Amino acid sequence: MVLGKVIGTIWATKKYSAVNNYKMQLLQPLNAELENIGEPIIVLDTVGAGPGEIVYFITSSEAVIPLDVNEAPVDASIVGIVDYVNVEKKLA
Repeated sequence: MVLGKVIGTIWATKKYSAVNNYKMQLLQPLNAELENIGEPIIVLDTVGAGPGEIVYFITSSEAVIPLDVNEAPVDASIVGIVDYVNVEKKLA
C-alpha cells in the first residue's frame, strides 16, 4: 500500500460497466513525510474519499480486490482514508 493525496475528481460520461458505481480520483502519491513522489495517477475510489484527503491505495492486479466484481480494467484503487501519520525519526 502507498500513501497519496486526492487532488481532484475525474468525470467520465461513459465508463466500463463494472466500475460505474465508483468515482475516479486524481491522486498524488506521497512518501511517509507526505512529500510528493512521482506523477499524479488516476485511481478508483472504493471508500468515498474527497479532494484534499490523505489516503492509502493499492496497485496492480490487487486493485480489483476491493471491488464487487471479479474482473475490471483497474490499475489502482483507494482502500482507506488516513486519519494521521506518525513518523519516528532516528537521531544521528
